[in-house]
Amino acid sequence: MKTNPLRDPQDRRLPRVAGPCVLVIFGVTGDLSTKKLMPAVYDLANRGLLPPGFALVGFARRDWADQDFAKIVHDAVKEHARTPFREEVWQQLLEGIRFVSGQIGDDESFERLANVITELDEARGTGGNHAFYLSIPPGLFETVVTQLRQHGLTEDHADRWNRVVIEKPFGHDLASAQELQQVVSRAFGSQSVFRIDHYLGKETVQNMLALRFANQLFEPVWNNHYVDHVQITMAEDIGIGGRAGYYDGIGAARDVIQNHLLQLLALTAMEEPSSFDARQLRNEKRKVLEATVPPKRIDLHTARGRYSSGFAGGKQVRSYLEEERIPQDSTTETYAAIRVDIENRRWAGVPFYLRTGKRLARRVTEVALGFKRAPHLPFTSTDTEALGHNALVLRIQPDEGITMRFGAKVPGTQMEIREVSMDFAYGGSFTESSPEAYERLILDVLLGDPPLFPHHEEVELSWRILDPILDYWAESDRSGNGEPSLDSYEPGSWGPKSADEMLARDGFSWRRP
Repeated sequence: MKTNPLRDPQDRRLPRVAGPCVLVIFGVTGDLSTKKLMPAVYDLANRGLLPPGFALVGFARRDWADQDFAKIVHDAVKEHARTPFREEVWQQLLEGIRFVSGQIGDDESFERLANVITELDEARGTGGNHAFYLSIPPGLFETVVTQLRQHGLTEDHADRWNRVVIEKPFGHDLASAQELQQVVSRAFGSQSVFRIDHYLGKETVQNMLALRFANQLFEPVWNNHYVDHVQITMAEDIGIGGRAGYYDGIGAARDVIQNHLLQLLALTAMEEPSSFDARQLRNEKRKVLEATVPPKRIDLHTARGRYSSGFAGGKQVRSYLEEERIPQDSTTETYAAIRVDIENRRWAGVPFYLRTGKRLARRVTEVALGFKRAPHLPFTSTDTEALGHNALVLRIQPDEGITMRFGAKVPGTQMEIREVSMDFAYGGSFTESSPEAYERLILDVLLGDPPLFPHHEEVELSWRILDPILDYWAESDRSGNGEPSLDSYEPGSWGPKSADEMLARDGFSWRRP
């Protein structure tokens, strides 16, 4: 007897709809919440992916009533939501919106929170299912998790669940990451902890897996026989803005390389999993990170810098040290580039270059595989003067797509070969727009689906790779008569000269997207 496709849970044509639950957002007044989280919740509701039995609770120090918080949500949705505003969707959400005014370390505040959640379980039929989103500074994680445990809001039961969502950074080094893991694991089971890396929710990142494993075309050349180096870039054209309190003391390497870029490296270099469930994906990523080592000569194969004052986008901009609330003795980098190597059979001998920075030439995130030159070119040297390396570039943002770069003959009577590009763009190939990363990730949390979330082992392995580099930089600062060993770079450039020199030593040059 055939299964009715309209009732088949494996039918990919059917959307995955979350069950009844309460989503509690701590730090609900911050930029992340107003610009990303609350609009994502609305977009999920607008797409029919949240049930009628859904509730949203905000927790913050403001002295607000429920209707005050609802106005904040309303305004955030109106300004930042991806999908059109519909009054009937808003009214359905509005019925489940609550606010708890309180302090993170105050027992009475969490008692009020527990009472509000109990009321919603009964009034909205949320069934005792709760997700707690910690959109707060990492220093407050332990206090919140401890309070939730003391008020009976962390235990899973056979018929209901409690989950916690943790935003990066996951510690500031290996030791602190391990301490954080101990705190969280005392309250929540491993299957109930979701570490958010929003880059892993982007469609193009997931398409990287489809590109490799759904096609026979690319996998045969995805190795050291054909690839000579890999560049992974996350560049921003803005400065730190109002994030001085968070950014100073963290810096580019901790903020981006430890999580986003090393996760992209793992997805780029991993072997094919036997299935796409969370355990298999994590196993393959873990193997890559275990085989990844920092450079043997950190002085030659890392670079860091800090943007100076100058012009960017036609406007005069301040240097990092001139930004508000940045101390003059800061040693924080706004640009970081490192080389790492993967010591396994597939990638031995292929350097992976990771770079990130602020106030660079443009906003772009991409993974670029550079291929070896053909072993023999049956042309004269003048025929191929304009021919570069073949490349496969996965553009993650902002123009999501894939570019193949190869040599082609220039029209005319003479043989002249020049580099050309062939592009695939998401916007031009699919009628539906890509959901925001936070839509996908929040829905996965509510569904209890963890493939796109880094496991604590991946977090710790990433710190093992980065810690020796951070220690070397810190020691360089201490031995430099109080002056940090940071190179300056102009706004609107592609970073300090030391980064170009780093690749030149290996015979390569950075891409200029």
